[in-house]
Amino acid sequence: MKETVIKELAAVQLNNPILIEGLPGLGIVGKIAIRYLIKQLKAEKFAYLYSPHFPYFVLVNKKGGIRLLRGTFYFWKNKNGKNDLILFTGDSQAQTIEGQYEISDRILNFAEQHKVSLIITIGGYRVEVKDKPKVIAASTSPELLNKALQAKAMLSPMGSPIVGTAGLILGLARLKKMDALCLLGETRGYLPDPKAAKSVLEVLKSILDLDVDLAGLDEEIAKAEKMVVRLQKIEEKRALQAEETRKEEDKKVTYIS
Repeated sequence: MKETVIKELAAVQLNNPILIEGLPGLGIVGKIAIRYLIKQLKAEKFAYLYSPHFPYFVLVNKKGGIRLLRGTFYFWKNKNGKNDLILFTGDSQAQTIEGQYEISDRILNFAEQHKVSLIITIGGYRVEVKDKPKVIAASTSPELLNKALQAKAMLSPMGSPIVGTAGLILGLARLKKMDALCLLGETRGYLPDPKAAKSVLEVLKSILDLDVDLAGLDEEIAKAEKMVVRLQKIEEKRALQAEETRKEEDKKVTYIS
């Protein structure tokens, strides 16, 4: 495989679709959000994206079978609205700069082929979160950005980079004159963060008028918060041990002198 390819599993006819992308990144916010939407909407897979820019290993299942790392496109037909959805997530982001551009470009080409009217990317925004995570928004369109702000998102700080596929899709979409919006959930970034994903999905629900129950994320949020508390206690214990070691070393130095 010399370049990124998309293999369609089935031909689908979609009505004015919106593409929502969420790959692993800070706090795995994008992937958690997309996987939750797929489960709640019972979306169906219809295409795979393969790339030589993904990490060079395969995944092994319980029966010993293997597969390449990939991205997966799902579709959902909206019976109560004017926009169907295409949901995209995957096992990894590209590991090279060239790969990031290539994969983002392939996603946009795929969106054009399926007459996508809007692209929304989801990711994480690294910050030390104390209360409910805020959602940071950036867009190629002032109208779209205004919708996000009305849904209680916040403006992205000036000069703040959006790294990876979530950002590049916006930049390349603008060149193709396609409307795109990025929603970033505030996250510490070092652990899976369903709380940040829920904040993003709340904004997304408001923008797209989606009827999706987000209560299912609460159990995951509780587990994630317990993990954070556990790690904080471990870190405190390590800091205390380091301080005790330093004091012992200071005593030795004093004794020798």
